[in-house]
Amino acid sequence: MSTVDDGCPECSGRLNASGDETVCAECGLVVAADRIDRGPEWRSFDDDEENRERTGAPLDRSRHDRGLTTEIGSTRGLEGRRRRRMARLRRQHDRTRIASKSERNRVYGFTEIRRLTGELDLPRSVRDFACKLFETAQDRDLLRGRSIEGFAAAAVYAACRTNSVSRTRSEVTDTARADADELAAAYDALNREVGLRTGPIDPREYLPRFASQLDLSAETEARAREVATRAREAGRIGGRNPSGVAAACLYVAADRRDEPLTQAEVAEVADVSPATVRDTRNAILD
Repeated sequence: MSTVDDGCPECSGRLNASGDETVCAECGLVVAADRIDRGPEWRSFDDDEENRERTGAPLDRSRHDRGLTTEIGSTRGLEGRRRRRMARLRRQHDRTRIASKSERNRVYGFTEIRRLTGELDLPRSVRDFACKLFETAQDRDLLRGRSIEGFAAAAVYAACRTNSVSRTRSEVTDTARADADELAAAYDALNREVGLRTGPIDPREYLPRFASQLDLSAETEARAREVATRAREAGRIGGRNPSGVAAACLYVAADRRDEPLTQAEVAEVADVSPATVRDTRNAILD
């Protein structure tokens, strides 16, 4: 509490500034009131007290409304009629967030993409690009006659291909709610209509992940990368399964470094058959 120099206009008494009010100490008259909070409007998101923000939450590309929709919070602490009223308001608010069937399909597709990228442990950039591909496909009316789950899986696989993230089609299919035929049909439509900038998959993209799963040394991985590079330059791996080529290169490198590794083990990690590993190995060593 501080004292103000000017006296009270009523009794000329002493004025005290307390909080946001200036009050006369003699007669109690409130001379002035300042209800404006002039401090910074800091706020913490994601329970992070270290990095507080002045603005709202960042835009989210994986949300159909970019995360700008207002949400009605919990009704804890309310009872009776007020609790039921807030529950009705929240229900009506959730219904009005989606204005059309097209928007509802987009919400479902984005939700499926977020689930896929989370289970496949993919970066946020891949998730956002997959959502962009799905939205583009919907705007061009490519979803007609095809499943939403298939297009969500195809968008994730196409985003991995475009961003050079090593994920096989079978890995995406095993996690998705769509089968291989639905993913293939949707991916073909995306590739044909949208014009994806995807080229042949480089087998070397799979080497770090396969080597980590097989618990191989960094020297073996580096040797496998050299084998893959020389085989590609010699034209030995053209037209072959990239994951099978990566598995064969790891097998050759481990064999030359006397690390214990069987064809069945590396084939299981690469999701190919041991015969594929054996045939690719013979083509590389010829």
